[in-house]
Amino acid sequence: MTIPLRRPEAAGLDTGLAVRLACRRGAFAGQTSGLAPGHVQGNLAILPAELAFDFLRFCQLNPKPCPLIGVSEKGDARIPALGDDFDIRTDLPRYRVWQDGKLVDEPQDIRSWWRDDLVAFVIGCSFSFEEALLQDGIPLRHIEQGCNVPMYRTSVACAPSGPFAGPMVVSMRPLKPADAIRAIQVTSRFPSVHGAPVHMGTPALIGIADIGKPDYGDTVEVRPDELPVFWACGVTPQAVIAAARPAFAITHAPGSMIVTDLKNSRLASY
Repeated sequence: MTIPLRRPEAAGLDTGLAVRLACRRGAFAGQTSGLAPGHVQGNLAILPAELAFDFLRFCQLNPKPCPLIGVSEKGDARIPALGDDFDIRTDLPRYRVWQDGKLVDEPQDIRSWWRDDLVAFVIGCSFSFEEALLQDGIPLRHIEQGCNVPMYRTSVACAPSGPFAGPMVVSMRPLKPADAIRAIQVTSRFPSVHGAPVHMGTPALIGIADIGKPDYGDTVEVRPDELPVFWACGVTPQAVIAAARPAFAITHAPGSMIVTDLKNSRLASY
């Protein structure tokens, strides 16, 4: 089953390479949910090498929100394990550039920001397990509506490492109770892309005051017969970077992922 798309600009973006090349030439700058069915998508964090070990350890200590699927060599924009024709500086729809914890730019291309001391980390994304949910007949409202998934900062603290500490970010999908139970079973097979939900039901129990006001992404309706179901989210490093305030960092813009040549089926555990 292919994830349905309602965006004309997404036509032809059915492989990881096609998406990367479209981003590279500036032809696509939207959110990547539903693009390149079957291909693994990833969140991005880029940091100076002096902070790389602490961030690597942060990911290892927090595998639910930060499951690593690829790391570059210092100063190298390639990650061969994720794609043969791959340039982390150009191949995402949109980036965020941070200085001292403040957002200073949201470019489509970071070649002008690139430095020889930078290390890129690619973190598993829930867009990968969404395909498995859809194949199982579980509807996802943000895909039906052609918008980005809603994401929220929570009161759940991540395990710290060096300067990196802060709240877990979660993504939310409203589901009927029977679908929510099935979603737990399906997504638990994908630990490399966040795995099973971390919470379902009352948002206030994880520090979300208003479900109608996500910190990232778009608002979607939660109907009376549905539960909000929350998964750990790869936007967590953005919240942590904002809290750590490193002198320099780059992340993806929420919803604008790197689409790899890896197949989602290779990440499933049975």
